[in-house]
Amino acid sequence: MHTATHLLHAALHKVLGPTANQKGSNITAERLRFDFTWPEPMTAEQKAEVEKLVNEWIQQGIDVSKKMTTVEEAKAEGAMALFGAKYGDQVSLYTIGDVSKEICCGPHVANTKELGSFKIVKEQSSSAGVRRIKAVIGNM
Repeated sequence: MHTATHLLHAALHKVLGPTANQKGSNITAERLRFDFTWPEPMTAEQKAEVEKLVNEWIQQGIDVSKKMTTVEEAKAEGAMALFGAKYGDQVSLYTIGDVSKEICCGPHVANTKELGSFKIVKEQSSSAGVRRIKAVIGNM
């Protein structure tokens, strides 16, 4: 699911723009919950486009690589580092082809094809200026 959140974040940036930034997530084996900055409900077209992009990247079978580095080096490589105060001296930098580069401490798949498919189940308000997406992965 961590890999799916990275793909979702990248798709939100493509569809909504760079101000749609992660504010938090909650991941279980069954689903992901992803909170992001956005001032209004997503349209049906925006949700469909995000879902389409994520599924295209899954079907492309993109390798996911991990390297240990510092926050400064990761940022210098163009990585997203959204929770700066929580990082230690060494961080895990996950790269999904040319789609995503983020610091993360969660488990990831080796290749996006392992995710099967991606489906947005719900999009709703989380708090003022923050939206929440609930989604699932698997062979749907």
